[in-house]
Amino acid sequence: MRTEIAGMDLLLRRRSLLWYAFGMGLYALVVIALYPTFKDDSGLDDFASSSETMAALFGVSGSLTSPVGWLNANIYGNFLPLVVLLVTVGYGGACLAGQNEEGTLGLLATEPLSRRTIVAQKFGAMTLLAIPVCVVTALCVVIGREFELSVDYWALTGTTVGVILLGVVFGALAMAIGAATGSRGAAVGITSAVAATAYLLNSLAPVVNWLHPFRFLSPFFYATGDNQLEDGMPLGWLAILVAIAAVLLVATVAAFERLDIN
Repeated sequence: MRTEIAGMDLLLRRRSLLWYAFGMGLYALVVIALYPTFKDDSGLDDFASSSETMAALFGVSGSLTSPVGWLNANIYGNFLPLVVLLVTVGYGGACLAGQNEEGTLGLLATEPLSRRTIVAQKFGAMTLLAIPVCVVTALCVVIGREFELSVDYWALTGTTVGVILLGVVFGALAMAIGAATGSRGAAVGITSAVAATAYLLNSLAPVVNWLHPFRFLSPFFYATGDNQLEDGMPLGWLAILVAIAAVLLVATVAAFERLDIN
């Protein structure tokens, strides 16, 4: 399979990706290094229990002073998914709609490649873009054992894969909207709104009773919202994320086939 398009896109984004990974890794190390200072602070747990709704908005659930609670509250429940979505949604909006607006997609379309192949390569590049930030963060968490912060390796691996797939899902949504509208702004804007809504749905469902049944509509639930970092990642949840991404990939191909390329 030819991979020139994916390789070029990855090459063009290598520096920004390295900085994202470096920045997230540095942040994770700071969070981990601070854990011994706060692990015996009962005031944090008192705050979480007395302000459940406010805590939930930041992805906090359960004890803040346990290793899993600390990581969820500071990394996996909020900041890491945000950084991954910045990478994938940004690329998803730019790789088709953005290039079409710039007039460079037309040059690509003159190559002896089907539109389906173009989409497949860009989808592959987006998937690879989601990996480094998550892997670097997971490696930093492994280092956390030196700071009295330890989690199950399999649970950590499953959660890492879940966050990667979360990024792929929303990146694929941006690609699909971009291919359908030809507008990078629409792709990024609509996807960001959907992601924000999905995040709030997943975060508030545990503390707002009428929202609880709707948590299954949020991809965040399947990636990090079901206490995966402590209980492990159900394979069914990963399968659901893969299925959503696959459906969006098919939708992108269908929309791109009809896009009037500049």
